[in-house]
Amino acid sequence: MAMRQTPLTCSGHTRPVVDLAFSGITPYGYFLISACKDGKPMLRQGDTGDWIGTFLGHKGAVWGATLNKDASKAATAAADFTAKVWDAVSGDELMTLAHKHIVKTVDFTQDSNYLLTGGQDKLLRIYDLNKPEAEPKEISGHTSGIKKALWCSEDKQILSADDKTVRLWDHATMTEVKSLNFNMSVSSMEYIPEGEILVITYGRSIAFHSAVSLDPIKSFEAPATINSASLHPEKEFLVAGGEDFKLYKYDYNSGEELESYKGHFGPIHCVRFSPDGELYASGSEDGTLRLWQTVVGKTYGLWKCVLPEEDSAELAKPKLGFPETTEEELEEMTSENSDCIYSSTPDVKA
Repeated sequence: MAMRQTPLTCSGHTRPVVDLAFSGITPYGYFLISACKDGKPMLRQGDTGDWIGTFLGHKGAVWGATLNKDASKAATAAADFTAKVWDAVSGDELMTLAHKHIVKTVDFTQDSNYLLTGGQDKLLRIYDLNKPEAEPKEISGHTSGIKKALWCSEDKQILSADDKTVRLWDHATMTEVKSLNFNMSVSSMEYIPEGEILVITYGRSIAFHSAVSLDPIKSFEAPATINSASLHPEKEFLVAGGEDFKLYKYDYNSGEELESYKGHFGPIHCVRFSPDGELYASGSEDGTLRLWQTVVGKTYGLWKCVLPEEDSAELAKPKLGFPETTEEELEEMTSENSDCIYSSTPDVKA
């Protein structure tokens, strides 16, 4: 009998969760931000899902959210025709960047000095965050609304995806280097700096391409329409989720399906591995985020593996480290204080 996956459920959002992102590993651990159609992006402790704060200020659905490497800043993209930059420690809004249409995606450069945005007006914009009053640089060329835009190759290039096209741009010359065309809508895109790998999902396909040349590396077919996929930092595993409410875990080298889990009560819109690869997070139409262990049964975060007595035939089951918590309660366990707003405590990470 295999160990049972017991995900942590992070509630608090009231509409579908459409995007999420982890920070890098900081002295305080790592952090997780989620974008939701309720217009209230949330910041959480990455390894436990514990709520830290909610960024209040958008007047429409938030479609994209990201953190910089050290989790000192957050950025969000919304249907109110703005992108916002936030102090991720205090929760204060630092700047509002007005656009002419819905904004879908945001991404910081490695030094956090520039912000890349994209949206329904088909333009990529690069903002100098040290000169917020200056007009952004604009890159045109997409023929439909931009779904995702990411810095790559040490911020020397940009990857962007619209409905059925992925494009690679040179940052210095602001020109297109190459493009990929697909016969169906691109649902997600992830960039892996180590190895310069680009993960693209469309239909039931999960495709891997070189982020430098866009040349294909390999592709897998899933049993259902996939909305998002993420590659493990060590490139051992791949996780994907989509329209059948399930999360699939594959061996990256062989393509073999290793596991599948059903926990959400709606289609999965986004999935990402944590920076240490110990867990992956998923966001769903059901309004929740769930955290899943990469290696089921390992003691990590709120998961605690309780070994059975030596004379017991029962295998070890992963348990969460809370006293007097029943197995039934564990299945629906949620993070604390999920209905609060941003803490006024200056050092929310302490």
